[in-house]
Amino acid sequence: MKQPLSVLVLDDNQDILTASRIFLKQHFASVVTLHEPALLISTLASQTFDLLLLDMNFSRDTQSGEEGLFYLKQALAAQPTLKVVMMTAYAALPLAVRAMQLGAASFLAKPWQNEQLLDTLCQASQHRPATQAPVRAATHTDSTPLLGDSPAMQQVLRTIEKVAPTQANVLLLGESGTGKALVAQAIHQASARAGAPLVTVDMGSLSDSLLESELFGHKKGAFTDAKADYSGRFVQASGGTLFLDELANLGLPQQAKLLTALQQRTVVPVGASQSIAIDIRLICATNDNLHRAVAQGRFRQDLLYRINTVEIVLPPLRERQQDIPLLLNWYLHKFSEHYQREGLKISLADLRYLQHYDWPGNVRQLAHAVERAVVLADNNTLDFSQPDSALSATEKASAPTDTADTAADFMLEFVEEKTIRQALQYYQGNVSQAAKALGLTRGALYRRLEKYGL
Repeated sequence: MKQPLSVLVLDDNQDILTASRIFLKQHFASVVTLHEPALLISTLASQTFDLLLLDMNFSRDTQSGEEGLFYLKQALAAQPTLKVVMMTAYAALPLAVRAMQLGAASFLAKPWQNEQLLDTLCQASQHRPATQAPVRAATHTDSTPLLGDSPAMQQVLRTIEKVAPTQANVLLLGESGTGKALVAQAIHQASARAGAPLVTVDMGSLSDSLLESELFGHKKGAFTDAKADYSGRFVQASGGTLFLDELANLGLPQQAKLLTALQQRTVVPVGASQSIAIDIRLICATNDNLHRAVAQGRFRQDLLYRINTVEIVLPPLRERQQDIPLLLNWYLHKFSEHYQREGLKISLADLRYLQHYDWPGNVRQLAHAVERAVVLADNNTLDFSQPDSALSATEKASAPTDTADTAADFMLEFVEEKTIRQALQYYQGNVSQAAKALGLTRGALYRRLEKYGL
């Protein structure tokens, strides 16, 4: 059944317009395509659309993406309720993040698959107004977005979108470096409490003797160093969100006190006799297996029930390898700007290696590896094999690679698909340039992209 939505597609590549029109007209009530960006404003003035699929680069401005951002702003000014999805290559990912900060609902990497295109447009049609933070690439306090097109990350993002508007307590599980703090920030920013504080407590950094005072506050003179009243993190987070990181470090006696505060919705500062009412939304995180900790007697089962109304498991980076190019390019852009380095590129060989490396430190390690490579680069190509890099030679040698020849490597279809993938990576998703290098027409390349699901 077709959705009762109207879609406008703007791209100067006629093959993309043809492919998108043929596919989208099966799913939407109206599909209009434009080949000339100058016609966008007049088209929006004469007809109302629900969705706009907008390219970030046009023939007059094939590299910077600024033309796409210009038309994004023009489109939203003409129709403020329009949901805009930006089309971009991996290398333009930082521009896509900027676009979402300017009001775009989402972005789509080229070359796209039909199911991915449909899913992105359908999600964009339900996108919140610009006054609320989008989950897909929300800008957080450290300017790091949540990125990921892999099925595992898309499931996480969908769960965030569902749980954020509620008051449900959330438990975030996952290995160190998978982005639990970013998820906590995304949930807070997309909630009704976004205007109130997000207060973070690293439970692993607090001793048992200080933890009660830090969480619940204290009165002046309650102990030797209590030289003034202190409100405590629960009171500081009133009306907002309290994020308890590394929760598994909490001892059993402190777990009992935390449970009492959550059940009664009050806290009693150290040295006080009167309780204080609290109004918080609780998010907890740990890299420990709390269910196993309960079975081992290290964690209270009643507290686990209280904190995990909704449980979100963050996947390790090795289980979402297709997200690695997006993350690499985003951090490359970030650190290149920070250290004022221009023209830096990740070689195809390094990209292949990095995408198959296990990343035991997950996204945090990846970010650190890119930063060190940017700092140590002495030419326009980054070198991830330096001994002082975040990845040692031993780690690189032991990481899985795809260089070993097998019988499948010599199958013509395998060779063709691999060659097309490499061409697209080399030309940063530019189908026209890849087709020219491969000796194919754009139409012929698009047929092969569809054949191999690229």
